Amino acid sequence: MALIFEAVHFDIIAPVHPHVARGDGAHMVINPRHAVEDRTHLTREQAIELVKLTMVAGEAMKTVLTRHGIDIGRINYQDNGNWRHELHVHLYGRARSARRQPWGHFLSFPPTRDAFMAEMGDLEPLRAEDIVALRAEIGRLLETEKYRAFQA
Repeated sequence: MALIFEAVHFDIIAPVHPHVARGDGAHMVINPRHAVEDRTHLTREQAIELVKLTMVAGEAMKTVLTRHGIDIGRINYQDNGNWRHELHVHLYGRARSARRQPWGHFLSFPPTRDAFMAEMGDLEPLRAEDIVALRAEIGRLLETEKYRAFQA
């Protein structure tokens, strides 16, 4: 995993083995720093931070990857917890030119982690220059009035 951003209660990471290849839109994950079963167990402060980070990370992802030549049409946000039984939020970029996970179709994954690795193989993760640009864009966005207004 590559650390993109650290907040008080959550980290944003780029998985080494993404569920969506970089060219198909890419994949980031927001993980709690301390395990939480699901969002019903968050404190008010954690809940506000999580919502803010999903918004900021999604906006940064769309902006940065579009600048890097990936035609992001939207970001899918998913609370998963099937392979790892604790809260974490996946951000899946959806590129209009995607090949493996086609634009306009729902995301489709094999049912288990082992099956995923066997069927999907190693998908290209975010590149170092993407991570640097994402980190900078997240920092820039957090300084805007839109996101400074989020207070716990």
